[in-house]
Amino acid sequence: MAKILIIDDDVASCRTLQLHFRAAHHQVEIAHDAAAGMTAAESFHPHLIILDIRMPGRSGLEALPDFKTRFPESPVIMITAFDDMDSTITAMQQGADDYITKPIDISEMDQAVERATTRRQSEVAGLQLESDHQLINRGYAMVGNSRPMKEVFKTIGLIARKPVTVHISGPSGTGKELVARNLHRAGPTPDGPFVAVNCAALVETLLESDMFGHEKGAFTGAVSSQPGKFTLAQNGTIFLDEVGELSPNIQAKLLRVLQEKEYLPVGGKEAQQTNARIISASNADLKQLVAENRFREDLFYRLQVVNIPMPALKDRLEDLPLLIPYLLGRINRDFHKHVSTISAEVMEAFYAYSWPGNIRELENLLMKSVAMCRGDTVTPDLLPSQLATRVPSFAPVADVRMSLREVERAHILRVLQHTGWHRGRACEVLGTSRPRLRRLMSQYGLEEPEPDPVSELQDN
Repeated sequence: MAKILIIDDDVASCRTLQLHFRAAHHQVEIAHDAAAGMTAAESFHPHLIILDIRMPGRSGLEALPDFKTRFPESPVIMITAFDDMDSTITAMQQGADDYITKPIDISEMDQAVERATTRRQSEVAGLQLESDHQLINRGYAMVGNSRPMKEVFKTIGLIARKPVTVHISGPSGTGKELVARNLHRAGPTPDGPFVAVNCAALVETLLESDMFGHEKGAFTGAVSSQPGKFTLAQNGTIFLDEVGELSPNIQAKLLRVLQEKEYLPVGGKEAQQTNARIISASNADLKQLVAENRFREDLFYRLQVVNIPMPALKDRLEDLPLLIPYLLGRINRDFHKHVSTISAEVMEAFYAYSWPGNIRELENLLMKSVAMCRGDTVTPDLLPSQLATRVPSFAPVADVRMSLREVERAHILRVLQHTGWHRGRACEVLGTSRPRLRRLMSQYGLEEPEPDPVSELQDN
């Protein structure tokens, strides 16, 4: 049994959570603004605080540092109806233990409460968990409110300022370099350089010189000394993309950098020091490469002290209504166009497609569509054949002037109706999981209609 304090200006949400947690034999107090929540906490001494981000007066984000300072042993779960990456990262870096969006999935909340209370018990037993109260910079170009992306945002918030090496895994086109840039910008040296190295782009001899630099006369054509990427990344971050492509020789040199913080330029005799943070990425399974003796096991463990897996776009299709406007906005600025609408047929094709090229493929497709578009709407005739054939056989769900969120709701409803409200088959058509479908149905207020008793009698 735990003592839970809920601070939220939404009275109905407070009452629902209060009844739920009391049914689970927890003690529960509620408050509807930050000041009342602080007063309640001082007398209630909660084991756990559930804090809404946006409230009248002082916001939850503004109040969070005070709650963490005055009640350091009480985990805080942030909740909000306005989900975005910046708020997630800020909340996590200010010490929040978890972050959940409305409408609240009760099972997700129960899991968060269990994690937080278990963590608190570990802390009481002597495990000290570091907390970071620093604000982060704004302006990150990542969007998404799917559960996999929220986990990515939370991880960035938790580790950005910690001195750990990070490996970002996932298929090509999922935004691994974007995660690395956000780690850099949210880290301790955001004003320092961010230097990217494509480990698959150069042959070994050129790559070694590119990474570590070379001295004059080190090889034919070396008419002067040149600094390498590790030198350029001093006081900043070096991002090693496609690190699984490194040769055994360079793997050994990289391991020395990680262990000793020093490297030797090609042709050099004196080691140089580096304080650059190393972030790596690969679309290959490094663990499998280790098993095949193609990647050093000791380097594998050094590189991924923390691993951030990037989800494929097919596993976060509910982010399309956020991704598409963001990408279209950027493309419109670059192309000096004003394409602002996606037709319902195109959205259905997007939802039915598996996106092997992920977000990069989506961006390239939108770029082509905007370039070829004669009006302000992306229509099916602009789609390549592999997408055009993915349009479901049933009729389009909406008028072309509907917003993306309206199209998403209409599409989900149409699929549910088409499958007779069979959630398993609906998940197959939508390319999503049952928990995610439940959340979307709750978000859009979609409920299976009650059977008509008159029709049932006629059928019988």
